[in-house]
Amino acid sequence: MLLGSLQNIKVRQPYRWLIQLNYGEPSLHYEVSGAKYRPGWELGFHFEARDQRLNRFLLDGFRRHLFEIKAELGESVEAEMWDRGWTKIYEVVPEAKLTPEYQAEVGARLAQFIICLNPIYVQLRNDVSWIHQ
Repeated sequence: MLLGSLQNIKVRQPYRWLIQLNYGEPSLHYEVSGAKYRPGWELGFHFEARDQRLNRFLLDGFRRHLFEIKAELGESVEAEMWDRGWTKIYEVVPEAKLTPEYQAEVGARLAQFIICLNPIYVQLRNDVSWIHQ
């Protein structure tokens, strides 16, 4: 469960197999989607801004915190470049039947991602303001 200011998250579902959540910048969003290269669900924080420098800045910033992130969320979390100049921090959770219990598990895991990553994101987003001046 998200507490305090983290509850102000906006949700969109552009496709049946994809849910995105953001705090006012839809191109910088948390995501749950079907994993592309193996069975399971990808949970992550995607940086899909048109400004590739911003995406890279955020990825590099999160990579500087990767030991702390993995200590909190586990060794399965990865931070990498993606296509179109996009970047992401994510993990793939095992596929299972979409029971209410499994959906609650995935939702709880996504909440852990948001609670861990959002303070780092807020700091990086404040630091990056010089890019857009």
